[in-house]
Amino acid sequence: QVQLVESGGGLVQPGGSLRLSCAASGSIFSSLAMGWYRQAPGKQRELVASITSGGTTSYVDSVKGRFTISRDNAKNTVYLQMNSLKPEDTAVYYCKALRSWATWGPGTQVTVSS
Repeated sequence: QVQLVESGGGLVQPGGSLRLSCAASGSIFSSLAMGWYRQAPGKQRELVASITSGGTTSYVDSVKGRFTISRDNAKNTVYLQMNSLKPEDTAVYYCKALRSWATWGPGTQVTVSS
């Protein structure tokens, strides 16, 4: 079992940046593909970025060129660098292992507003 805790969210103005972190427990972290998801009010949760155990990344079109996912296996942590933030990026952001048995962390709120 891998437990996750997200951090780094907050209130930022449009055009600003935030860096989210997801700290994972467990010795199998380095072997897991990981994803960052978000859920805006009234909308379904969506996968916005993923990274394989080997470091291959993938992004949803709406964040390509603005968000960067990375991982530090020595620290059991996955990151999401978010630049050029837009109001439509406002959501609760979650990380999760891309496995059927994986559970959700509590999430971290990101609000983009002037």
